[in-house]
Amino acid sequence: SKKLKLHSSYVDTSPFPDFDRPTRREVYEVYELLKKSHPGLHTTRRPSGSSHNGVPNVIDGLISVILSQNTSGRNSSAAKSSLDNAFGRHNFSAIALAPRADVVDAIKHGGLANKKAATIQNLLASIKEKHGDYSLQHLTETLPDRRLSDDAIMEELISYDGVGPKTASCVLFTLGRDSFAVDTHIYRLCRVLGWIPNTADRVLAQAHLDLKVPAELKYGLHILLIQHGRTCSGCKKSGSGTGCILKSYLKERIAPTSEGGTGTTSGP
Repeated sequence: SKKLKLHSSYVDTSPFPDFDRPTRREVYEVYELLKKSHPGLHTTRRPSGSSHNGVPNVIDGLISVILSQNTSGRNSSAAKSSLDNAFGRHNFSAIALAPRADVVDAIKHGGLANKKAATIQNLLASIKEKHGDYSLQHLTETLPDRRLSDDAIMEELISYDGVGPKTASCVLFTLGRDSFAVDTHIYRLCRVLGWIPNTADRVLAQAHLDLKVPAELKYGLHILLIQHGRTCSGCKKSGSGTGCILKSYLKERIAPTSEGGTGTTSGP
């Protein structure tokens, strides 16, 4: 599929090989700046979705991420709780085989219920067809001879309709893997920072940034940028009159143009 071809093209090489931003130093500077600006925010990865003996349930995580799309955390959590109450936690066969209207009704709190219900049921049907069961727990294997690479997990996840790179990347977080998921907030802020070319769409931006952001900062920076994007009015509109720490940061240093990197040197 197009998703898989695109992913395989940029596993080790950025779609923008001549665009050298962000540098390692820039990433660390922005991470520390945002961490000070948003104290108390958990930037250490914690499993999302339910788990058994500390092992996250992959399908449960996928469903949670799908329900979180285009809505608030409160609404998506309400939709997930309602889904679990209606069908039982991890009762994926019940969800898959239920009338579409019943699934829509269960997740209506999260918005776009018709679309999300179809995505979830089609996903479950595809998993059952491919693996003979409603399970993706093979992706959680940790034994050296059975542990899959991050790339192999990403390929498995995006092979399903309705699962794009951002959703797959969020699921990688739950598996303790390092990945940099790019949502609308992160995409917008990275454009402000000049970390991606103007021609980059969100998918290519993620492919580029996943190679540029140090592994140890991927989850934390993801969380911090989303929080800043949600709460800072100063970076949402130019001329709003409200300050933004990222815009102040850019003014205080010699910022490279959006067409290439001529700024800071590599950092720590």
